[in-house]
Amino acid sequence: QVQLVESGGGLVQPGGSLRLSCAASGRIFSITAMAWYRQAPGKQRELVAAITSVGSTNYADSVKGRFTISRDSAKNTVYLQMNSLKPEDTAVYYCKMAAQLMGVLYDVDYWGQGTQVTVSS
Repeated sequence: QVQLVESGGGLVQPGGSLRLSCAASGRIFSITAMAWYRQAPGKQRELVAAITSVGSTNYADSVKGRFTISRDSAKNTVYLQMNSLKPEDTAVYYCKMAAQLMGVLYDVDYWGQGTQVTVSS
């Protein structure tokens, strides 16, 4: 069974920073992409940032210039560095991985359980 474990969430003041981590484990053959989503109460889940296996990145307009996604391929881990945080960044942040497992030739999406990020003074 594939497992994604997020860490690094917490309470931070506006203008502060947090670094989220997501480590994947299981019978992973290759990872096509990893991404961070977030969801606030009463709101739909939205894509925050994504990174492909070759290192290309994509960001939501609301976080461009403030957030940076990166990866450590050897550790099957993706990070989200969040700077200049705003109250509207408050949400549960979820890690998603699109990956091929051993013996499977197509991608499947896997989700972590989420980590709470609260930005408040």
